[in-house]
Amino acid sequence: METSGCAASRPRAFGEECRDGAGHWDRIGAGDSEAILRPRDIYAGLANRPWPYLRHEQGEVLDEWFDRRRDDRDVVIKQNTGGGKTAVGLLIAQSTLNEGIGKAVYLAPDKYLVRQVREEAAKLSIATTDDPQDPAFLAAQAVLVTNYYKLINGKSVFGVVGDGREPIDLGIVVVDDAHAALATTEDQFRLRVPASHKAYQELLDLFAEDLQHQSANAWAELQDKDPTALAPIPFWAWADKRARVMEIVHPHRFHDDFKFAWPLIAEVLHLCTATATTKAVEIRPSCPPIDRIPSFVRARRRVYLTATLSDDSALVTDLDAEPALVARPVTPGSAADLGDRMILAPVALNSELDPEAVRLLARQFANGDRDGDGIAEDKPVNVVVLVPSEKAAKAWENHADRTYRVGDLAVGVKELQAGHVGMVVLVNKYDGVDLPADACRLLILDGIPRPLDAVERREAAALADSSVRLAREVQRIEQGMGRGVRDSEDYCAVLLLGANLGVAIHEPRHLSLFSPATQAQLKLSSDIARQIKGEGLNSVRQALRACLGRSPQWTERSRRALAEVRYAPHGTVRPEAVALREAFDLAATGRTTAAADRLQRTANDLDDQALRGWLQEQKAAYLHMTDPVAAQQVLTRALDENQFVLKPAGGVEPTQVKAAAVQAREAAQFLAAEYGDGVNLVLGVKALLEEVVWGDEDRADDAERAWERLGRHLGFVSTRPEKLYGTGPDNLWALSVARQAVIELKTGCVTDTIAKKDADQLGGSIRWLNKNNPEVKALPVMVHPSRVCEAKATPQPGMRVVTPAKYELLKQAVVQYAVALASDLGRWGDEQAVAAQLAHHKLTGDRFFDTYSEAARTST
Repeated sequence: METSGCAASRPRAFGEECRDGAGHWDRIGAGDSEAILRPRDIYAGLANRPWPYLRHEQGEVLDEWFDRRRDDRDVVIKQNTGGGKTAVGLLIAQSTLNEGIGKAVYLAPDKYLVRQVREEAAKLSIATTDDPQDPAFLAAQAVLVTNYYKLINGKSVFGVVGDGREPIDLGIVVVDDAHAALATTEDQFRLRVPASHKAYQELLDLFAEDLQHQSANAWAELQDKDPTALAPIPFWAWADKRARVMEIVHPHRFHDDFKFAWPLIAEVLHLCTATATTKAVEIRPSCPPIDRIPSFVRARRRVYLTATLSDDSALVTDLDAEPALVARPVTPGSAADLGDRMILAPVALNSELDPEAVRLLARQFANGDRDGDGIAEDKPVNVVVLVPSEKAAKAWENHADRTYRVGDLAVGVKELQAGHVGMVVLVNKYDGVDLPADACRLLILDGIPRPLDAVERREAAALADSSVRLAREVQRIEQGMGRGVRDSEDYCAVLLLGANLGVAIHEPRHLSLFSPATQAQLKLSSDIARQIKGEGLNSVRQALRACLGRSPQWTERSRRALAEVRYAPHGTVRPEAVALREAFDLAATGRTTAAADRLQRTANDLDDQALRGWLQEQKAAYLHMTDPVAAQQVLTRALDENQFVLKPAGGVEPTQVKAAAVQAREAAQFLAAEYGDGVNLVLGVKALLEEVVWGDEDRADDAERAWERLGRHLGFVSTRPEKLYGTGPDNLWALSVARQAVIELKTGCVTDTIAKKDADQLGGSIRWLNKNNPEVKALPVMVHPSRVCEAKATPQPGMRVVTPAKYELLKQAVVQYAVALASDLGRWGDEQAVAAQLAHHKLTGDRFFDTYSEAARTST
């Protein structure tokens, strides 16, 4: 590979020039002077500086690192998006080379960004290469710029423990976009045994009895090839049968599906979590054993560059960074180095605003029609829409000029940076994209990425309301919002579509997790939102015009909002993250009892009940290695804290669900505890209703959880027996003392009839209720795209189906219920007010399914 700069060039005759034209003139007057060490001075010494001076914020960060922190092994550097982090990281790498500390590696998220970093380095006259075998890199004369995958994989050219190669000794590793590095690291330490591989069926056969005992429904879904199936293999079965697992997997270690992950997890296979889906058996440790990559672990300096990592805990769990050092980030003195952003969530302004109308508004701005009269009176702008999935992208098909995926992203970004394109949709890419200046003037987030791998899906269900999940969600949102503003002089308007994003910028728990500068911009934007609350899109249009038209009234307030903002002086490192890392390291060296004790000490101090239960499950997994009986006792207690942990080997006896004495009273108490103001009430209700997505198999678990919470919002005692006991229906609503709705959700189906297996499943759930609570009458309910059963399927007597059409009516009614209570002076905690609205919208137990479902019928 070619090395940029002159550091690694071949010998030249005097006067001969290398590519940057320096020749041997750079040696004239140099004498025996020492190499420049201070990064700020390295920049000042450049003959052709790309900018007259470093930005003030860059200088502050570089001086703080050099004067006080450069001897620290782990350093987190936080700067707002567009604050010049790349130049900071490159200058720190060059300083380390000049100091003679050792070889320097700069890690970027992908090949596209590797090119960007090298282009930046060329402007700084810093020699780089993208080849780990380049003599200039090996001689510590050039910075190796590469992606995370090159360093962290089971065949790493840097060396892996046990591969017989001498690891490459490193002086410094600069990790750019640290949040992206964390996702990559977790993925690299995950072994997927695909369903197409013979080992997949062998593993299913090995654990068949264990999976059936854990969840009969999940096992049946696996057998039926249901794409929503998710079946965790119990830790005791995995540990006890580890020798057989090794026999099944080890012979395939050189297979393409195994070779990059196997060397990283083989030694801790017994400590891994294994989960079966219809696509693969996924195997991953609770913390990546990053010590398998000695080059990274032994690097004398590790610098993490981040803009959006307000919660730094994952640096500890994933990369084994020192918690005390991570908690002391290096930041500029001021956080005002962020460009100008107006951030609005239309649904939070007016719950009746139509998403399609917002899409049309965005199209008009792309055309230069800012007043919506069909005539382009202003300069057309680039509108960039970030969506989490192909399904979400379809909603923009009629408006978008381009749709780009990760594979063709480089072409799309270059096109945007070159000039006006119009409206561009980017699918599932919320980080690592630079869209400065006119490349993006209106940025739209239409949803946020969902957990995709099996372990993340299970964790999302178990920790749905936990601060851990909230922090990850806010991080993804902030990553996305940062795409359109790349320096302090840049500006961009941001629209957040959907109630979930509306909640994120309004609900206090979410707000507190954003960076200080973003919080300041959200506060200013909320002031505007209050002025136009309840109005239509024209008011949104006027607000956007003020931002994009650089109205002095807006720009002055925007600058003032950021003027006194400071970075948080301490990073967030959650105690459970430290405990998980330390416990895993203890267990990996055979000290599993000490690992269990370490988790218990932290669990004792946690207020988050769901998280306590989650930690107890991990504790039980370690304890099983020495005391299986005690492990099962711990797991049983964990169920009291978190109902979504693994079921103990002895099973769980179903408890009878009893209806609330008074539905309206139950609803009022729930709503009063859940919502502090009317806006949050309406947004929260809309958000949970949006979680039911038709035709998307990946959202099935979201739909089940939303349906359970919907029941609680309406005052029904609502549970998820299949999750709780491994058998029974997806949802169970106690409609009255004498009647309960047995509900199976099939929102991911795309068939135009109800399949026999689905009808049979509902029948099995009816029998489950009859056995466990014979005193109540079961109402069979299915949430399905069709009310028609296929010819071979027999509908249950009295079976009702919530179809998409009926669900739309239900959504309207529930939103109106919430709006009425929110606008009635906070009376959502008043039993009489709630009772009146429940009755008016036919949401009472005796009328709900008669109104919002249809009778099932057989195919003719």
